[in-house]
Amino acid sequence: MRLLTPSDRWLALLLAGLAGYVDSLGFLHLGGVFVSFMSGNSTRFAASVAEGQWPAAAHLAAILGLFVLGSFAGALVAGGEDVRSRSRVLMFEALLLALAAAAAGAGLTPAAVGLMVMAMGAENSVFLRNGEVGVSLTYMTGTLVKLGQALAGAVKGGDRYAYKAYLTLWAGLSFGAVLGALTFGRLGLAALWPAAGFALLMALIVRLNRAA
Repeated sequence: MRLLTPSDRWLALLLAGLAGYVDSLGFLHLGGVFVSFMSGNSTRFAASVAEGQWPAAAHLAAILGLFVLGSFAGALVAGGEDVRSRSRVLMFEALLLALAAAAAGAGLTPAAVGLMVMAMGAENSVFLRNGEVGVSLTYMTGTLVKLGQALAGAVKGGDRYAYKAYLTLWAGLSFGAVLGALTFGRLGLAALWPAAGFALLMALIVRLNRAA
């Protein structure tokens, strides 16, 4: 995060907000299962297996698999690590979210959830670095670890402001989650349409900034 340009930091912040928004929709709809936070889902999967709750375990296994599939597809769509690649990934994410919204509107809720999960997996390919995730956008565990490390560095006489980038990214995801919860209360999964529109807007902005 600290290595990004100011414009890329803004993009990361906005996309973290989008991830928080979508994850909040999925969490509330599924009653405690995430569409972007796979560490939590992995723990729930293991607990379900240990307790012999096989339908729940199968459901969680499907979500984990779809997230990996979304990440796989996102990396293929990116095809590189430049600005044009980022725009392609965001267009792909917008398409998945729009399809999820359409599926939810048609009463195909399981398909909608699956598409949401894939969209979140794909988003992590926006900031690729050497073929791997450069900035975690849909999960904050690593970001919070870096926040703690940056605070420790400041106490030891290092950069006193290094923590701000990580704190801001976490705050962006949290704000998006609050907004998602509020919107879900009014629209249900139809709240996916604004998310799809926002992803499309980000794709166009990224592409136009490159052209400029």
